[in-house]
Amino acid sequence: MYFTDRGIEELEHRRGDEQVSLAWVAMRLREFVDLNPDLETPVERVATWLARLDDESDDE
Repeated sequence: MYFTDRGIEELEHRRGDEQVSLAWVAMRLREFVDLNPDLETPVERVATWLARLDDESDDE
């Protein structure tokens, strides 16, 4: 198990039954980056990856 898996598991355990919009997630990510500017790049990479999940052009 990767260290990050613990955070993901905690998120799933604590908030897994909630339904939120992607706009809400984007707002929380912006807030997180404002509080942790040194983590802007990894957050940006996750957000871009999520945004492009269904983009077939990336599969080529």
